[in-house]
Amino acid sequence: MGVKVVPARKSRPRTSAPGAHFSLAVSGLQSNWGAMWSGANRAAEEFYAGLLQEFDENKKGIRKDPFIYEADIQVQLISKGQPNPLKNILHENETIFIVEKVPLEKEEPSPIEELQSEDTAISDLSTGENVGLLALPIGRARQLIGFYTMAHNPNMTHLKINRPVTALPPLWVRCDGSDPEGISWLGAELISTSSNITGIVLYMVTCKVDKNFSVNLEDLKKSHKKRHHLSTLTASGFARYELFKSTALDDTVAASQTTITLDISWSPVDEILQTPPLSSTATLNIKVESGEPRGPLSQLHRELKFLLVLADGLRTGVTEWPEPLEAKSAVELVQEFLNELSKLNEFGDSTKKDTEIVKHDAAAVDGSIECLLTVRGDLDFAEQLWCKMSSSVISYQDLVKCFSLVIQSLQRGAIQPWLHSGSNSLLSKLIHQSYYGTMDTVSLSGTVPVQMLLEIGLDKLKKDYICFFIGQELASLNHLEYFISPSVDTQEQVHRVQKLHHILEIVVSCMLFIKPQHELLFSLTQSCIKYYEQNPLDEQHIFQLPVRPTAVKDLYQNEKPQKWRVEINSGQKKVKTVWQLSDSPPIDHLNFHRPDFSELTLSGSLEERISFTNMVTCSQVHFK
Repeated sequence: MGVKVVPARKSRPRTSAPGAHFSLAVSGLQSNWGAMWSGANRAAEEFYAGLLQEFDENKKGIRKDPFIYEADIQVQLISKGQPNPLKNILHENETIFIVEKVPLEKEEPSPIEELQSEDTAISDLSTGENVGLLALPIGRARQLIGFYTMAHNPNMTHLKINRPVTALPPLWVRCDGSDPEGISWLGAELISTSSNITGIVLYMVTCKVDKNFSVNLEDLKKSHKKRHHLSTLTASGFARYELFKSTALDDTVAASQTTITLDISWSPVDEILQTPPLSSTATLNIKVESGEPRGPLSQLHRELKFLLVLADGLRTGVTEWPEPLEAKSAVELVQEFLNELSKLNEFGDSTKKDTEIVKHDAAAVDGSIECLLTVRGDLDFAEQLWCKMSSSVISYQDLVKCFSLVIQSLQRGAIQPWLHSGSNSLLSKLIHQSYYGTMDTVSLSGTVPVQMLLEIGLDKLKKDYICFFIGQELASLNHLEYFISPSVDTQEQVHRVQKLHHILEIVVSCMLFIKPQHELLFSLTQSCIKYYEQNPLDEQHIFQLPVRPTAVKDLYQNEKPQKWRVEINSGQKKVKTVWQLSDSPPIDHLNFHRPDFSELTLSGSLEERISFTNMVTCSQVHFK
């Protein structure tokens, strides 16, 4: 509403008159408003300039820390594929700006504070207390969203910004939830054509602990229609089921990061918490950390770790020997092994007895794999030697003494061990030469003993993996060629065998916990093989495998979802209303009051005891 200013008469220029006071007051008000708008304009210009610089440097591949705005705020560009704090809310993985407070620098704790921090560390992490310090008051968050909007509005031509304005990724601001609505995030995303920015979508996210939630799908639809003045809409559903998650063995051993979840999407949605229909689209998400202590591959994984110790020793010159599994020393075990073979050789029945020894050792090595991995009954001499030494060697001197005993036995003809064909290891060459009574002289010094043990370990593990994948009809030799090829250097061979072991861990985890059909296992194996032929080892990678809901219906139809979400829209992806229920907080920077676990009944499930609901609503603004 405008104010009309009436000037004072010239004949009565009395500054004390009410009209003069009013004129001065309005003049001062206009001056204040002008200063305020001028400050807002400068702030919008500076904020946009910082965002643009961060965006441009990211496109050039320049990695940098978050940029600081006005000393107390930091802005970080999260690229596609990076950990995204909004992934539990939006189910999207695009490039975004995250705005939050600059973390306070921690002072060096006193000894007493360090003891206290040990007691509170777990509760801090579980409640998100540390991250909560990064959230902004709602007023400050709205101000920053306003600067982002002003800078992109093509009508704000007075701003000192190069035209046309570069359309930046969406901006999301952490909020502290202190307002009556409990807002935890505010977001802004541009609406643009190929050449123009035409508007903006403003998002608001709320979250709360809601044990007895009551929400109706029709009410959500009516609210969406009313807010956006729409007549038609669709409702799409999403549910995630946790099929397996590794738990801690005890207080001293942390749980592995192995998880298997099932994501299901469908449309239309008939009701809140609807069980996904069999016509849905389903995907398995599999993340496996190798070396689960209780898993069937723990012994094989230990052999792999020992192989990595040897490889690191060759590469760095320093070998950190693991604790032995055997009570007897490596030298004693190898000497006993050679004595048994020598006795068999005297009776001329080495093949039969050798096989019996093989079966005994194979059972010791692979017995924990139960029925998943067929116990190998064909370990040759070098592979048996590896089993003895990998579980008992604790020093370089052990290596030298063990191989000296072996070479001396070969030179005397006391043993005539058999080997699988195809090995190019130094020990295999010496054994083959011993058949003809002539052997090269080998100096067991420098890296030679480590290299000899590494070679026979590589041969043994490669054959273990080949036997499993081919025996289970999950891959052929051609499929495995990349992982078992001897044509690359030793370090690369070890790296590839490590990747092959991770594939085995993934497949065996699925066989144990979801018991899929062979067709699905074959597809999973091939998918992992293709990934690791082109990528380095990454145990945090989530392997995704499309599945038919009919093939996994028994895994989810009678289970409660870990997360259930409905998204209502009208054909415009950015204009939506989202309601979600989950059994864990989808917001990582707010503290939620948790119920007293002592009051919970033993029969109550976690989903019944604690539920978190969050809503995402939006408004659309068009620039004219």
